[in-house]
Amino acid sequence: MTARFSFAIHATDGRARTGTITMKRGEIRTPAFMPVGTAATVKAMKPGDVRASGADIILGNTYHLMLRPGAERVDRLGGLHGFMGWDRPILTDSGGYQVMSLAELTKRSEDGVAFKSHLDGTRHLLSPERSIEIQRLLGSNIVMAFDELVPTTSTRDVQASAMERSMRWAKRSRDAFNAGGQHAEDNAIFGIQQGALDEGFRKASADALIDIGFDGYAIGGLAVGEGQEAMFGCLDFAPGQLPVEKPRYLMGVGKPTDIVGAVERGVDMFDCVLPTRSGRTGQAFTRQGPINIRNARFAEDQGPLDPACGCPVCATWSRAYLHHLVRAGEILGAMLMTEHNIWFYQQMMADLRAAISEGRLTAFADDFRARYAAGQ
Repeated sequence: MTARFSFAIHATDGRARTGTITMKRGEIRTPAFMPVGTAATVKAMKPGDVRASGADIILGNTYHLMLRPGAERVDRLGGLHGFMGWDRPILTDSGGYQVMSLAELTKRSEDGVAFKSHLDGTRHLLSPERSIEIQRLLGSNIVMAFDELVPTTSTRDVQASAMERSMRWAKRSRDAFNAGGQHAEDNAIFGIQQGALDEGFRKASADALIDIGFDGYAIGGLAVGEGQEAMFGCLDFAPGQLPVEKPRYLMGVGKPTDIVGAVERGVDMFDCVLPTRSGRTGQAFTRQGPINIRNARFAEDQGPLDPACGCPVCATWSRAYLHHLVRAGEILGAMLMTEHNIWFYQQMMADLRAAISEGRLTAFADDFRARYAAGQ
């Protein structure tokens, strides 16, 4: 019988690791990038095409799915896997990010977050217990503890208070997870380290989470406007404060060079809307840097988006055709641009895994950054 959840590290190169998370719904090769399926869909992609790109796991959003179509409805319809046609692991975020991003609609207390729906104004309370219940109803395989996220520009008092409350909520989340019987099923729960950019706050958060005990640990509160230099400064110490034998997940990251730098610093898992959102707006990621396919210089360019890419889009259609589709507002343009971007991210992760396994990560990362910057 496959273990409920296990993580094996196969090779290291500096602080970077490559390994495998094993769950009943399948293996997740790390470092891993999780395409974001906020509303039970990776936008502009069919599940089979997401899998064909190399993705082992996708992410769903607790806040958005609880509002529409509703967690109880998804449960009645067979859970998120059957509902959207994805049979591999799914990670669901806890709703904590929306507490910050939709702050004008929320009121925070020790109980949780009271908020008005951005869709219809109805009132809800999202607590650690309710967040875990929603994720259970959705059928999530990796459940995230409920946390309070504040901007890195907040005062130290605000940062400390939010981190301490997040740790109390982490304990309530863990207790709710255990009480719901999820532990015995094909599910795991990750805690989320908070503390903004402060090393002491991060250490206190990590210690509290380790004391509670989780299957994996996320690094939260970054990629919220602090810039790459500040983020990397935090990642120089934050991953090392977490258990070496458990997976480390950097939430909401990011740009290709962000991911490469974070892998060098010991991070195993990532998610970000960037490849899908950029695809819908006409931006393609290539090994020579991002390009805006709307640009007039591509109107008669018969080459592929990225000559080094092996995705179905680059094998079939020209930059000129994609330029036409995007400029004309055709739905196919968004679909093809997104598919290429998802393939680019998955190939980048495969290349990182290979470089770590072969002990050449520094050379790969330096070459990747040089080529990526040359085209910008």
